[in-house]
Amino acid sequence: MSTASTIPPLRGTVTVAVPVDRAFQVFTDSFGTWWPSEYHIGQAEMAAAVLEPHAGGRWYEQGVDGSECDWGRVLAWEPPHRLVVTWQINGQWQYDADPEHASEIEVRFTAEGPGQTTVELEHRLLDRLAGGQAIHDTVRGGGGWTAILELFAKAIANQA
Repeated sequence: MSTASTIPPLRGTVTVAVPVDRAFQVFTDSFGTWWPSEYHIGQAEMAAAVLEPHAGGRWYEQGVDGSECDWGRVLAWEPPHRLVVTWQINGQWQYDADPEHASEIEVRFTAEGPGQTTVELEHRLLDRLAGGQAIHDTVRGGGGWTAILELFAKAIANQA
C-alpha cells in the first residue's frame, strides 16, 4: 500500500528586508495584524487570529462576539527558523478535531544576510483532509500561499 500523497503540496515564498529573528517575530507574534480578517471559518466575523507561541499551542480565530474557532495546533516552535502547524480545516471550511485528518503547514525562515530573510511555506499532506482537493484548489485559485505571504511582507514594510 502506497503512503504517497496524491494531492501535491502548496508552496509560497517571500523575501523580506528584516533580520531572521524579526521576520519570525512578526509572522508569529503579530499574526493577527497581517492575516486577512475575511479568511475565517467561525460564524462571527473575525476579531483576531491567534498563534500560541509554543509546541502544542493552538492556532485559532476569535470572533467579534467572543467565540473561538480552532484552525489547528502548533507542532514545532523553533524560533527564529521554523514553525509547523496543523491545518484542521476540511473541504467544507469547517474545523475537524481529528488529528488524523490534519494537513501540515511548515514555515522556514532563512537569513539571506544581516537584513534580509526568505520565508518559505509548504502546505503538505492535503490528502489527509476530508475534501483536501477542494482546499488545494481553492487556496491555489486564490493566489495561493504566496498571496498570504505578500500580506505578511507588507506588514513588515509598514513597520519599518
